Amino acid sequence: MSVIWREIRERQEEQLSPYAARSTKSKGRMVYEPKCPVRTDFERDANRILYSMEFRRLRHKTQVFFNAKNDHICTRMEHVLYVASIAVTIARTLNLNQDLTNAIALGHDLGHAPFGHSGERVLDCCLKKINSKLTFQHELHGLRVVDRLATRISKEKINEKCGLNLTFEVRDGIVSHCGENYGESYLERDCNKDPLSICNQHSRLTMPYTLEACIVRLVDKIAYVGRDIEDAVRVRLIDINDIPKDIRNELGHTNGEIINTLVCDIIENSYGKDCIQLSKEKGQALQCLINENIRLIYNADKIKRYEKTAKNVIEGLFFSLLSSVKDPEAMKNSEIKVLRMFYNFIKDIGYGEDESDEQKVIDFVAGMTDNFALSCFEEIYWM
Repeated sequence: MSVIWREIRERQEEQLSPYAARSTKSKGRMVYEPKCPVRTDFERDANRILYSMEFRRLRHKTQVFFNAKNDHICTRMEHVLYVASIAVTIARTLNLNQDLTNAIALGHDLGHAPFGHSGERVLDCCLKKINSKLTFQHELHGLRVVDRLATRISKEKINEKCGLNLTFEVRDGIVSHCGENYGESYLERDCNKDPLSICNQHSRLTMPYTLEACIVRLVDKIAYVGRDIEDAVRVRLIDINDIPKDIRNELGHTNGEIINTLVCDIIENSYGKDCIQLSKEKGQALQCLINENIRLIYNADKIKRYEKTAKNVIEGLFFSLLSSVKDPEAMKNSEIKVLRMFYNFIKDIGYGEDESDEQKVIDFVAGMTDNFALSCFEEIYWM
């Protein structure tokens, strides 16, 4: 009798837009699981992400400002929650699947390294020093996190690392969420994707499979552009008047006004259509605003100086751990705590013979919080 509750929820999905994704038509999970008696598959995925250790660590990962002492500066977790809130509002109004939108939004940044995009670039450079064909992109690593690395508690073993076994639609939304294509304001879903294609995805230009994922991809930019300005003003890095007046007149003078303007524009231009889009005017204004953020904030001397610290820490950890991994017994018995932790991490994951040493290091370092990376670096290099 208990399954009737989930069936009620699933029948409610029948009233959604013809362009909405439905949990009953999902392409499924990598490993079969019995259905939850209450939640739809997409809602269940959102809960798995929310309660994961990997989500919890986002609280201590950089959004833009490194190791901020100000409690009101945005962290990676806050950014994710803002994306979820904005994206669900749009999905609700467009009559798309809110549970799927929420799950993708909550999971979209699980693959981020410590120190934000700076850490991501450093890990990418580290890999390329070993093999020019190797790459680190947080979207692609995010899929690896939810498929392989994330921690779940099973009946047999606490803290078993076996991935979250999410549905195809959520996994696709995570790997396809790229928010770094600044001129992108029109998103059309790719209905030809399948589980195999997203496992082999290598390009950030690949479009998502669902409109719900398209919303998250566009909202990712909307959620950070105004908030980063707000934080930069708070730490006196810039003044709001540094943003050109024509952009502020087009989008708004505060983070709230910017979000409201862009959300209303997406809804107005996407309602009843098989796409997610901004108007040409608002799309161009958003791109111009992000470019101003790059000029005034992301490339500011203060940020660049912190990036040097991030580079030193990530590089130091990467190459030290890569050297150590060749002698597992020495790691196991090392006086250095982080090496013992790395040994246990490798043992818990259960890597195959086809998985390289550099992949093991990437998996370990990318999962670190900012402060943990700093403390590990200090422990290894302390004299």
